[in-house]
Amino acid sequence: MAAEPDPSLVVRARGLSVRSVRPGAPPQRGPGRRLHRPCGSDYDSAMAKKLVIKVTAGADAPERCSQAFTVAAVAVASGVEVSLWLTGESAWFALPGRAAEFELPHAAPLPDLVDSILAGGRITLCTQCAARRDITEKDVIEGVRIAGAQVFVQEAMAEETQALVY
Repeated sequence: MAAEPDPSLVVRARGLSVRSVRPGAPPQRGPGRRLHRPCGSDYDSAMAKKLVIKVTAGADAPERCSQAFTVAAVAVASGVEVSLWLTGESAWFALPGRAAEFELPHAAPLPDLVDSILAGGRITLCTQCAARRDITEKDVIEGVRIAGAQVFVQEAMAEETQALVY
């Protein structure tokens, strides 16, 4: 038999909270869950104010890679606080000149997207991904930091934050 969910469990997405119902309480909005909208808010104010994007693809999956950088750049231009994480093959784009080697028809040039993101957001290179590729802090583009999973989780779980993985 499955264990009862922890009554204090809260999962946030786009300003909405899904909380498990206390054992014995009548279920709402499906078995064992209630949907809460922040008090006094309308749809627009419930939208995420921060966007954390994890890019797992590079030249090996160019469309997915380009989509991640494009969404990040558009979000920065829209005034959203953006944190873009480079993992897997996208880690190479933390190095000077590597974004210029990336080409995808009908897509914005990757160096332009990187510049836009760095101008108003943050780019982070995964610690383990950097180590596997022998990339150090002295090697990366100015403005790119190297950080690990703990920082990613902290950013992704922050209030009013939406996380996307490409």
